[in-house]
Amino acid sequence: MTRTLTVAAVQAVPVAIGAPLDAFAAQVHEQRDAGAELVVFPELHLFGTETWPAAERTQRQRAAAVPLDGEFVQELCGIARDAGVWLIPGSVCERGKNDELFNTALTIAPDGTLVASYRKVFPWRPFEPYDPGDRFVTFDLDRTTAGLSICYDSWFPEVTRHLAWMGAEVVVNIVKTTTPDRAQELVLARANSIVNQTFTVSVNCAGPIGMGQSIVVDPEGGVLATAGAEPEILMVTLDLDHVTRVREHGTAGSNRMWSQFLPTDAALELPLYQGRIDPHRWEPPVSGHA
Repeated sequence: MTRTLTVAAVQAVPVAIGAPLDAFAAQVHEQRDAGAELVVFPELHLFGTETWPAAERTQRQRAAAVPLDGEFVQELCGIARDAGVWLIPGSVCERGKNDELFNTALTIAPDGTLVASYRKVFPWRPFEPYDPGDRFVTFDLDRTTAGLSICYDSWFPEVTRHLAWMGAEVVVNIVKTTTPDRAQELVLARANSIVNQTFTVSVNCAGPIGMGQSIVVDPEGGVLATAGAEPEILMVTLDLDHVTRVREHGTAGSNRMWSQFLPTDAALELPLYQGRIDPHRWEPPVSGHA
């Protein structure tokens, strides 16, 4: 049976902190009705601070930060359950146990269960106030495994490489890029897909606040869909078996990066990480099939 996943990448303007979630819930239901199985919103979509002076924004985020077991996240879980879809509602400002401030992406299953949370490992320093996370996160859908990354994470190849190694066939990169470097991020979305043989779903916030230009890329770097700068929804059905084929037959029928090492090869030391590539551990696991 062919494995597919229909994704709605919702390029939208951020919602102000504290705004009611009725309109957001309606958007989720609309995408479900349009055929989406996974609905994805941009980074910090529900934690917009643009209505306040720049000097107040970090303070507003800290004041609004939520625990993952709190009422706000439970309301998001209820929205996913009512719609019956997989939901990535962007990221939230998470209050840590020691008063840390994390930028945390959530994944909620159709039954309303919070199945994954990922704290941004590479905050955009020196501009962002967040504490960094300390681990990479994947989650299993019905027919595949997906990985989470947030905005500036895409600039660090270690993130997508580890997600792919952990079994991700789809990497969801939620973004809030308001600066001209969105042009470079589009290159990175394709490059990360090519060198890891994964789909990339990169969802940016819309203008006039964000640069837009959301993009969906296939495992060989082909662009499946792109958006302009204004609010727009990319509805794309991913052929998950494309990952299987490209890893078996090679990118462009040639390159099999995940089959690079032989069991008899010596380990490759990685002095930057004080670690190594062990040929016995190189290949990622095979994602589940329906």
